Parts: sequence; structure tokens; C-alpha cells
Amino acid sequence: MKKLTVFQVCVLGFATALNVVGANIALVLRLPIYLDSLGTMLSAILLGPIYGTLPGILSGVISGCTSDVYSFYYLPIQIVLGILTGILYQKIKPNTKQIWKLFLMAFCISLPGTVISSFITSAVFGGITSSGSSILVQLLHAGGLGMTASVCLVQMITDYLDRIVVLFCVIILYFILPDSLKQKIQKGNSHGTIQ
Repeated sequence: MKKLTVFQVCVLGFATALNVVGANIALVLRLPIYLDSLGTMLSAILLGPIYGTLPGILSGVISGCTSDVYSFYYLPIQIVLGILTGILYQKIKPNTKQIWKLFLMAFCISLPGTVISSFITSAVFGGITSSGSSILVQLLHAGGLGMTASVCLVQMITDYLDRIVVLFCVIILYFILPDSLKQKIQKGNSHGTIQ
């Protein structure tokens, strides 16, 4: 692992806070999307897949201790998101001019997470969590669809929508950042290095 500069550690701290704020907005407003991976995806694009996982892990622990105990159980999703975003961004390079790449990347990122989160939601929580998407699960289940099928269907839709929204916001933020700032974040400097 490369050494982190103080500036890069600050970026990871900001990304962690971004995750916590996004998650709490979605929780308070009972949105059917999660918004808890804004910082994870941003840091994965800026610093790579390994460091992309750190804000997700940290924000999951912070949210789990403060506002939403369910966050602890979904830490594996944050790790998968950080790794996949960092790897796929380098391969696909989505931008606002080729919007189909954004949809493709969002699909590739959301698919493994959907499998893992569906299993967690069904097996551990019986389909009901703090997320606004639980309302959709209950409606489908009350309409005659089995609980596991309801969870999988809702999880697939909400995960994909969440990844599209979050990825779009992150890509816009990335392109708004001045090149000099991106270089400083990505390359670091020789002063204030943390091991």
C-alpha cells in the first residue's frame, strides 16, 4: 500500500462524512435509495479501490453507533462498492457525454452488492430494515409475492437507482474539481506523509 499524505487523509475524512450525511438524509426522508456511498465512490475514483473502501467502513461504523444500527450489517456492501468503483472507473471511464457508460458502470457495481444485501436483508432481518425501501418490500409481500422474492426485486431496483444517482453526482463532482486539486489528491506530495 502506498503512503497517504495528510491531504489524502483529509479527503478520506471528508468522504466518510459525506457517506454519513447522505445516509442520514435518506434515512430521515425515508427515501427508497440509500445515498450512503457518495464518499466511498468519490474516494475510490480519486484514490483507487483499496482506499475507496475506507470511508465506507468508517461511515458504516459511525452510523451504526449513532443513528442506524443496521449499518453494521451492510459493511460488506461498502467494501464491494469501493473496490468495484475503483477498478471499473479506470476501465470504463464514464462521463457526462457518454451517459450509457454511467448506466453500465452503475449496473456492474450494483449487481454483486444486490446479491449480498438481499441475502443480509432476507436472512438477518426478514426483509424489514430502517430503509425506505422496506415499505416497498412490505407492499409486494402483502400483494402475494414471497418475502425473499420481494426483497430481491426491491433490492435490485433500489440498488441500481441508488448507484445511478450516486455515481452521477460523484462524476459531476469529479469533473468540477480543478485538475491541480485532483493531482494533489491522487499523487500526493512528499510532505506530511502518513504510513
